[in-house]
Amino acid sequence: MLRAAIIGLIAIVAGPAFAAHFADAGNSSMVARGKLVYAQTCSSCHGRKLQGQPLWQLIDRYAGQRAPAHDATGHTWQHSDENLFAMTAYGHFPSTPATARSYMPAFHNRLDDRDILAVLAFIKSRWPLGLRAAQAMLNPGFRGMPVGAQNSDWTLPPNCSATFQK
Repeated sequence: MLRAAIIGLIAIVAGPAFAAHFADAGNSSMVARGKLVYAQTCSSCHGRKLQGQPLWQLIDRYAGQRAPAHDATGHTWQHSDENLFAMTAYGHFPSTPATARSYMPAFHNRLDDRDILAVLAFIKSRWPLGLRAAQAMLNPGFRGMPVGAQNSDWTLPPNCSATFQK
């Protein structure tokens, strides 16, 4: 009951959705397209099952060079659709300084915006309800809040702050 009230209040305060880029995990044709594009373009680094490369979260001299998981064990859900789009298209977040090194290749010359958003929709569609709801709260107007989230039993995930130091 409290969760439904919070979501309703947040939606009123946030106003209408206005994100330039939105990956709709509820759109089955977009998700199906994203699954295909992911398999062809992303799975070689991020894994067939979104699991990422082994030891991706290890803090050592290779930190940031291993492809992270996009499943529920990763931290992808901690970024808005706009930031995920920018990371995929340009290889960095909009707030990242131009001089910062990123190991994520830019795909804006290989994939069009529609395919990038389809891949993101596919990734989001594999998350449990709590992660999808938490991620939607990062989008303008909480766009992408799963249908029925206010009537379902879910909890917000713990912060993804655990790191493994060498």
